[in-house]
Amino acid sequence: MQGSTGGCVEMGAHSATVAAPRVAHPIPYAPGPSDSLRDDLIVSERRFLVRRKRWARGGSAALILAALTLALSGCSVSGAQKDLRFGWPTGVTKEATRMRVLWTWSGVAALFLGVIVWGLIFWCCIRYRKRSDELPRQTKYNFLVEMVCVIVPFIVIIGLFWRTVVVEDDVDHLSKDPDVLVTVDAFKWNWQFEYDHYKTTPKTGTDVAAVYPGVKDPTTGGPLNLSTVGSDDEVPVLVIPVGETVQVIEHSEDVIHSFWVPEFLFKRDVIPYGTDAQQKASGLADNRFEFTATTTGSFVGRCAELCGTYHSQMNFEVRVVSADKYLAYMKALAAISPDNPARQSIALGQVFGAKNAYATTTYPFNTDRSSRKASTQAAGS
Repeated sequence: MQGSTGGCVEMGAHSATVAAPRVAHPIPYAPGPSDSLRDDLIVSERRFLVRRKRWARGGSAALILAALTLALSGCSVSGAQKDLRFGWPTGVTKEATRMRVLWTWSGVAALFLGVIVWGLIFWCCIRYRKRSDELPRQTKYNFLVEMVCVIVPFIVIIGLFWRTVVVEDDVDHLSKDPDVLVTVDAFKWNWQFEYDHYKTTPKTGTDVAAVYPGVKDPTTGGPLNLSTVGSDDEVPVLVIPVGETVQVIEHSEDVIHSFWVPEFLFKRDVIPYGTDAQQKASGLADNRFEFTATTTGSFVGRCAELCGTYHSQMNFEVRVVSADKYLAYMKALAAISPDNPARQSIALGQVFGAKNAYATTTYPFNTDRSSRKASTQAAGS
């Protein structure tokens, strides 16, 4: 016998009472602070993805616009290199151009990497800024990021080192048969320029010895090379042809000097290795360098090594002229006696006119130690 009482089932034959199961009602969900933070992060992530797509489209548009601007304005690679000098002078020789191009693209590479690094820094500062007191997820390492941070700098260093070596080898290259060979004699405190030989035309022309006809060198007994020398009243002028390979032999017998023309973007010390006999005995040799001027004009030169009292007054001038003018100057100089101290100004005046018979980029300084006035350019010089 059984009956129901108050939701319980009673068994007549047994005294046990079994309770019927109750239906479980769901408990209402109340969002906590962690869920709100999670939702904010999801929204922030979605917003970032949208912004990143916009940035990518904007960057692509900027690159396309820059390329179109360069193309429509007719800018060439060489023109862009000249505009991106970052303060580096233009230079007037082929070697100077190579050095400037190296400097330009090194600066571009540095700026490119700098923009990436700065962008990552600012992105991390904005993307992962503090939003709550909750400690963010900790990461021990990221193999991909660490490899990129190690490999990319090494690639950049190797590239810069390789290009530097290539350009340095080009600048230090010496031709076996240069178009013009000049010996620069530096002494306290002036310069002498000896013209050893030159070619009638670049590369393929006849090699002509630059000597005074019928005059013997008292030191060697051979022909005497054409030469000019500076004095207290006259700045020495080195005349060279444009577009031709000029090799310079540096010689000194007193102290160390340095041949420097700022527009060449180059200087080289003049080491006193002694006479030819002393150099042969010691196995040492005078320094040499080579350049090819690409622009005509007059450029001031200086001694860049402290060499004594009048070091600051060791100025000279390099005058780059056409091949015809250079040959005319050699002929005019050969027709003047080597004993004439004014042979340089006379030859310059015959070829370039009276106004250009002297240096035009600098002038002689007053060597009077008792003078208390600044040096001034003399009238007519």
